Amino acid sequence: MYSRLFYLKDILKIAFPIILGNIGFIMIGVGDVIVAGRHSTDTLAAISIATAVTNSIMILGIGIIATISAILSNYRGEGKNAEDYFYPSVKFTFILSLIVCIVILAFIPFIDKLGFEQNLIQKIKDYFFITAFASFGGYFHCMAKEYLQAFEIVVFPNLLTIFCIFLNVGLNIVFAFGCGIIPEMGAKGLALASLITRYFMAIVLIIYCFCKFNLKYKTTVINYYKDLLKVGLPASLAIFVEFAGFNIIAIIMGRVSGIYAAAHNLITTMTSVSFMVPLAISNAAAVKVGYSNGAEYWNSLKKYANTAILSSVSFMSLSAIIIGIFAEPIIKLFTNDINLINICVPIAYILCAFQVFDGLQVALSGIYRGIKQTKIVMISNIISYWLIACPLGCLLGLHFKLNLIGFWIALCFSAIILCTIMYAKLIRIFKKLN
Repeated sequence: MYSRLFYLKDILKIAFPIILGNIGFIMIGVGDVIVAGRHSTDTLAAISIATAVTNSIMILGIGIIATISAILSNYRGEGKNAEDYFYPSVKFTFILSLIVCIVILAFIPFIDKLGFEQNLIQKIKDYFFITAFASFGGYFHCMAKEYLQAFEIVVFPNLLTIFCIFLNVGLNIVFAFGCGIIPEMGAKGLALASLITRYFMAIVLIIYCFCKFNLKYKTTVINYYKDLLKVGLPASLAIFVEFAGFNIIAIIMGRVSGIYAAAHNLITTMTSVSFMVPLAISNAAAVKVGYSNGAEYWNSLKKYANTAILSSVSFMSLSAIIIGIFAEPIIKLFTNDINLINICVPIAYILCAFQVFDGLQVALSGIYRGIKQTKIVMISNIISYWLIACPLGCLLGLHFKLNLIGFWIALCFSAIILCTIMYAKLIRIFKKLN
């Protein structure tokens, strides 16, 4: 009988490198926001609106690919040779990348009709076009990272992400502001920097997979694809619903004024940095819970799940305290625009409450991926974000003129509902396990 400390150490052994990698990944986005904010508020507003749409499209495929580690961990627990599923993962990822690329390109003609400020439209279009082709690099990087994670190989992939923070920031500065023969490109330059960084990360990790494993081509993989879709589609739709719920706010408020879209992106970036820790714990939980589920080690499964929940909530509570104390200095790291600062500071205090429940919901999502029951995650996200957060946000933000603050109050309330539904269902599932 192992102690709670054993399960905590076992999860953190996987989670800690992922934490560093996840923070590195979000810091790549933070670099985009900081450089965009230093370039101009218009540039920040343009990429905020563009990423609100492109990220919502891309997250559909990412959500499916992110289940690779959970599925292959279950296979390992069942005694299957999980290494054989690399090439099928590559084929699956290419098809998803191609679909997403086409969808993003097809969206570009509609940008003129969405009512954004005229000076932002061309910048948004440029960002869209480059990001469409960057989807291949982003998806293949995610696929290789998830494949390695299934075998608890997490150090190298996440060190690579840390390195790419500096690569991306350097490219951002060069392409956004111009350097030597390279002209100033603004938002287009930020998109180009992201494209190069994503392809670099994907190529390096795929080469690493070939060096690490004796990869063989497997032809009979229909059940693998079925598992990916069965577990991945609901999980993907759940993530899409959450992302779309967040990003529709940027679009709605961007129609009111570009500065609100910029403010929403800034606040979202703030919470995303701390969110990377419970997200890493969630990924580790999906692997450990997945292996326990495949091997039918029910006691270990429950211990890993409870440890992940406690760890995530504890960290996000600490993060909320830090943001509550240092809200204004943190926001000033991103921008010198006094109007933007005045909008963001009050929202940062609402963010403190939101973060605690956000940490709980992502831990629960990882557990559900591990036990291959993701429909409840999708259903609870639809209820929370689209039946509660969006209507309530429009009521408070637009009807009662609270603007962005009203939407964040609605997001906080919806996060509480989301966690209540998911946790209640998990308790019922645990009672059925012997």
